[in-house]
Amino acid sequence: MFETWGRFVHRRRKPLLWLSLVAVVFFGVWGTGVFGALTTAGGFDTPGSGSHQAAQRIEDGFGRSEPDVVVLYSGNADDPAVEKAVTTSLAALPKDVVAGSATYWSTGSPQFVNQDRTATYAVLNLAGETPQDRTDAFAEIEPRLRDAGGLQVRLGGTLVTEDAINSRVSSDIAFAETISLPVLLVLLVIVFGGLVAASLPLVIGGVAILGSFTALHALSYFTEISTFSISITTFLGMGLAIDYGLFVVWRFREELERAEGNVETAVVRTMGTAGRTVVVSGVTVAVSLAGLLLFEQNFLRSMGMGGVATVLVAMLAAVVVLPALLAVLGPKVRSRRARRTGKDGGGDRWRRVAQAVMRRPVAVSLSVVALLLVLGAPFLRITWGGVDTRVLPEGTESRVVAETLAAEFPRGAVDPIEITVEGAPAERYLAELLEVEGVTGGTIAGTSGDLTRIRLTYDGDPYSAEVRELVREVRAVPAPGETHVGGTTAVLEDQLDSLGDNLVPLLLFIGIATFVLLFLAFGSVVLPLKAILMNVLSLAATFGAIVWIFQDGHLSGLLDFTVTGDIAPAMPILMFAMLFGISMDYEVFLLSRVREQYDLTGDNTAAVAAGLQRTGSIITSAALLFVVVVGAFATSGITFMKLTGVGMFIAVVVDATIIRVLLVPATMRLLGEANWWAPGPLKRLYARYGIREEDEPAPARETAGV
Repeated sequence: MFETWGRFVHRRRKPLLWLSLVAVVFFGVWGTGVFGALTTAGGFDTPGSGSHQAAQRIEDGFGRSEPDVVVLYSGNADDPAVEKAVTTSLAALPKDVVAGSATYWSTGSPQFVNQDRTATYAVLNLAGETPQDRTDAFAEIEPRLRDAGGLQVRLGGTLVTEDAINSRVSSDIAFAETISLPVLLVLLVIVFGGLVAASLPLVIGGVAILGSFTALHALSYFTEISTFSISITTFLGMGLAIDYGLFVVWRFREELERAEGNVETAVVRTMGTAGRTVVVSGVTVAVSLAGLLLFEQNFLRSMGMGGVATVLVAMLAAVVVLPALLAVLGPKVRSRRARRTGKDGGGDRWRRVAQAVMRRPVAVSLSVVALLLVLGAPFLRITWGGVDTRVLPEGTESRVVAETLAAEFPRGAVDPIEITVEGAPAERYLAELLEVEGVTGGTIAGTSGDLTRIRLTYDGDPYSAEVRELVREVRAVPAPGETHVGGTTAVLEDQLDSLGDNLVPLLLFIGIATFVLLFLAFGSVVLPLKAILMNVLSLAATFGAIVWIFQDGHLSGLLDFTVTGDIAPAMPILMFAMLFGISMDYEVFLLSRVREQYDLTGDNTAAVAAGLQRTGSIITSAALLFVVVVGAFATSGITFMKLTGVGMFIAVVVDATIIRVLLVPATMRLLGEANWWAPGPLKRLYARYGIREEDEPAPARETAGV
């Protein structure tokens, strides 16, 4: 099938390239509109949960519970001049833009004044059915909000924070690409020994990024997509495209040498071998990311949809656009040395590394496993937390507003426990709630028909274990009618419950799907199980490092982020899905060549040595290029992007060195012929449906050299 595809691509290379060019132009024109289409930076709440239903009822009965805009004024709240300046400024706003507002003077509530009465704030909800409508409304009134009779004005709130995140994501992506692309080009020239070959993975990377933007833009018409998905899919698309491009171009140069310069034969053989491997790898990564669709949180679902689309675009670019380019360029992709001597060369240092490891397989295996377990130990004490404005850099205006409200205004008033009671009197229920230890105050904040809204205040961080326990105790109080408990802390509690419920299905889905794919690729039931176990060890080490860095605060000065003492629970799940698939990339690359040599020689040890000899340079080069991409994104000012970039940097380095170079050869030596074992019925299944790499027997000198 893949050889047939390679022959088709070679014969239709020019029409395919013209169609690809049209697609890329469309991607560049329409796909980049994604930056204006995604306006949601949240998506962490759990649909159908108690906190979500509380928020829905509050919005239906009283308007949105979280203000779109918070306007913080510096001035004595008891000064009539301050009152006049604030009320006059707000009264001048267009009535068709501002759906509602509240101040100290309109409500009489002390929560609007700070402790020393030198500052006050107003909250505004803007008109508009969609986030984009409200964003446009904010852009219209922002200059008027800042003109408040000479008072110092700072703007915050949900809408302002999301706008700041969107702007920062766009600028961080542009900065990361600016610093990474030149470095990638230089490294690729060094790896390939020529500019033509070096440019091809970057071309595929560009197609993948623009394609991912287009996929996200299209998905935004059908569902809400998180803003953070742009950054994730950008470096995921670039990283995978470079991996696939590197692997295909490298194999094409090998096949061109074997075919003595016959371009069509080289393209056909490349698609029959490397093309198959890229598809297996791409489907494996896509399946891992598809597991995120099992979750209810929009953040994870949007990452899953965007990630799957991105991987598929990168995979298609590698097996459609790239072989067409190779068919056109032919011998021009060979290195300068190859064009002089007729051979691309290459040493056998990786074969010697594999042989050295396989001489002491027990010592190497035990040492590597022990090291990975030590690195992963910090993950055992992970503390879960939520997401707030601290994901933004220090000094960002919306973050300053949020921190000022939390530090100077009544505690718990900023993030109260919100309760809705439907169809029953709430006075006695409120009295019982006030008896709960930890509740510092409470009030009936409004009624709408038979719906009553209660607000409870408390002392402490809304993400702390103490306040989370307080929410559980509040929920345990017998309630009249239909009652729902919401607020910031309740959202986190419901999120943890939901993530925990879906974690086992995620692990089973990814594990079973990966096992099936690897079995079809290699015809063994042992290798998939071993690969999954080694991925778990690699990910454990990565998560341990993430806790040590981001939760404990080590390297916070170097990496420039705010230590919160906790980790958002969605992030390890997102990273697990991404990194599990990416780690399988290198596993598939290595084992595909090992299986190829094993089929030729029947010698497990020789096949492992030959496989590492042929892929060691590719894997380490691909890993180096990948860490350049994710390392550039680790410079982001958004903590999410930084944490993901650093985590992927660590995971790729561990996977490409400790796992693939040391642990894989050692364990394959220990298992021997058992590596390729499968029950009789499964052997027959593999013989009929297996995704085998089809290749001609290697020349005698190559086999003898192994």
